[in-house]
Amino acid sequence: MSDEQNPYQSPETTSFQTAPAMPQGNLTETMLMYLRGASPWLRFIGIVGFIMAGLIALWGIVIFLIFLFSGGFLEDLAYETGGYFNYGGILGVVGGMTGVFTVGIAVLVFIPALFTYRFGDKIRKYLYSGTDRELEEAFKNNKSLWMFNGIIYIISLAFLPVTIIASIIIALAIYL
Repeated sequence: MSDEQNPYQSPETTSFQTAPAMPQGNLTETMLMYLRGASPWLRFIGIVGFIMAGLIALWGIVIFLIFLFSGGFLEDLAYETGGYFNYGGILGVVGGMTGVFTVGIAVLVFIPALFTYRFGDKIRKYLYSGTDRELEEAFKNNKSLWMFNGIIYIISLAFLPVTIIASIIIALAIYL
């Protein structure tokens, strides 16, 4: 054999791959098909969650401002009409608490939306690049999503007996 190139060999190209890389690892084609199908939905749900969190936060700020300004208005009205009880201060406190509570709910909506979006985005990146690091990051976000949901459920279950007992005490206090 000689050191010369084979004249019948296919030419080599320097072009770059434009199609998504075939992911590495031990995933079957069926698994990849399910990941491909889930990724856009996960990103969509994450984006909708971001929008909902933003709208809830905006609503909380509006509630806070409405009660803040109406509280001052009612305080002036009570003073001008010679009212005996100032509802303005109570409305300001209730409005402030409601606004802060609503913004807190917005944060609780934002966090799982973030994990869901990241999960879908990392799956998409994994399907394109084929690096196991992207798949690890995807599953890390999936774990964080379900851990957050679990913590919220535990907190909710912890408050359930307190709510029941408080409701019974309030009902007894009203009717006795």
